[in-house]
Amino acid sequence: MTQPSNPPVPIHTSLIPMRWGEMDAYGHLNNTYYFRYAEQARVDWLDLHDIPCGPQSGSGPVLINTSCTFRLPLTYPATVEVKVFVEEVGRSSFTTRFEMRPVGDERLHAEGFAKIVWIDTNTGKSMALPDPVRALVGLPSAALPQGAAT
Repeated sequence: MTQPSNPPVPIHTSLIPMRWGEMDAYGHLNNTYYFRYAEQARVDWLDLHDIPCGPQSGSGPVLINTSCTFRLPLTYPATVEVKVFVEEVGRSSFTTRFEMRPVGDERLHAEGFAKIVWIDTNTGKSMALPDPVRALVGLPSAALPQGAAT
């Protein structure tokens, strides 16, 4: 397998310390925590850019689909590096990809995807990505130019 000439650049990287109690009976990170770590990295990314996404903000992200491929076990003690990439972007949604490795180990331990839909928290219905989110995922503003017909 050849490496792409221009590998994708992560939009965010979080470092998450693994806790002893997160291990399963086999001595590695329980599978549910991979999803929590990926979620935390996405939330860290939004928080870093002051994107409000709680119910009080009127809109926010909801997860509609996620997956993870477990390549190598993560074991305690470790600090897990979670890299987040943006893949597909739509009117009201975007797909993120994540990669996980323990700090100091370049081998890929886990990777996966999460599709996020932006919703109006009052109606529960999808809505166009807000301009600050559009900018984060590489889209131009949705606002019409001054004087443009609606």
